[in-house]
Amino acid sequence: MKTTTEFEAAVSERTLSVGVVGLGYVGLPLVVGYAETGFRAVGFDLNEPRIQGLSAGHSHIEDIESARIAAVVNSGKMLATSDLADLSTVDVVFVCVPTPHDDQKTPDLSFIQSAAASVASILRPGMLVILQSTTSPGTTTQIMQPILEETGLRSGIDFMLAFSPERVDPGNVRFTVRNTPKVVGGVNEQSTQCARALLEAVMDEPGLVTCVSSPDAAEMTKLLENTYRAVNIALVNELAVLSEKMGIDLWEVISAASTKPFGFQAFWPGIGPGGHCIPVDPYYLSWKARAYDFQTKFIELAADTNLGMADYVCLRVSRFLNRREKTLNGAKVLALGVAFKEGVSDTRNSRAVQVIKLLEAEGAIVDYADPMVPSITISGRERQSINPDAINPNDYDVVLVLVKHLSWPIGRWIESGAHIFDAVNAGGVPTNEQIERL
Repeated sequence: MKTTTEFEAAVSERTLSVGVVGLGYVGLPLVVGYAETGFRAVGFDLNEPRIQGLSAGHSHIEDIESARIAAVVNSGKMLATSDLADLSTVDVVFVCVPTPHDDQKTPDLSFIQSAAASVASILRPGMLVILQSTTSPGTTTQIMQPILEETGLRSGIDFMLAFSPERVDPGNVRFTVRNTPKVVGGVNEQSTQCARALLEAVMDEPGLVTCVSSPDAAEMTKLLENTYRAVNIALVNELAVLSEKMGIDLWEVISAASTKPFGFQAFWPGIGPGGHCIPVDPYYLSWKARAYDFQTKFIELAADTNLGMADYVCLRVSRFLNRREKTLNGAKVLALGVAFKEGVSDTRNSRAVQVIKLLEAEGAIVDYADPMVPSITISGRERQSINPDAINPNDYDVVLVLVKHLSWPIGRWIESGAHIFDAVNAGGVPTNEQIERL
């Protein structure tokens, strides 16, 4: 096995090849990033249509333009494949697979276990394996390491193993794999330092990688990051409910509090966080805590508070209609946005979708518009997005803004007499009684 110095030299000279297992929102930017910085990169995924699209130079996520895919594929720097034999030629493997939970909020580690088995089938002495999927502390050493060591090779001796949590923010054009600071912890010092060198190689400047003492510490770091956000979002969501009862504009209050230059960070109320991180990751920590006979009260309370915001939005919409002597049952509602956040087409754990389900359960007739999501299946029925340019807001009893988007002409709609409930502060301070803000 190469020494750390020899590994760092190979990284610097770009003589190492890099493999990435899982080509979703985390894995695709990673494999493209390494290909663009001079490494031979192999992207592995079991989704055959996805592989065919990438091989033809087509991207399936918004953050990576198809032109970038075509450039690295045509240059021979990147290979997209579903054949494990192609992955056997690499020196480093990143594992970037989903880590969802089931209906009982129990973590589903089957994707990691399957990926680990695939990597084990091509593992050879001297390889570096880095898990990036968000998971609970102990997964790298208690789940992945034993599967890899079934080959007879020993981690830290025959091959290197580390955990470095992904920090991908879909739709964020400012922070990418090239400039987002990273954290890494390996099973031994050599694993940590070699992983650090490789992670820095794709970045625009050195010093952006922080090394921690173990994979467990790196895994906990990621859960702390997202649990911090979940808890603070829950706090302002709870205050939003209280402030409405007190006749106080919480948006104004948060803006005022933000003028304090220390000790305060602004979080904003809404329909509850969605996507693949904030509504999922805290459950990994609370699930792991139960193994130590410990209850994570703040985490579970925050999750309950955020989940309850969809019901609260429906209640507020019902009251908004009642003031105009209309009922939610039979009301025509236009929902603006079904993705889990602004600027993406990803609908995983979308709270906007949950709001729509709740409204329809109360008898509302709901259409939706989302330029990023042309079609979606909700409650077993496929729906098509209404073209924003074709919207006549006066065809609806209420226009419900669930996701911000630059194409929503809220001011013009208000002038036309439309009634709007703004759950995400897309329209700013309400100018009259036709628009109400969460």
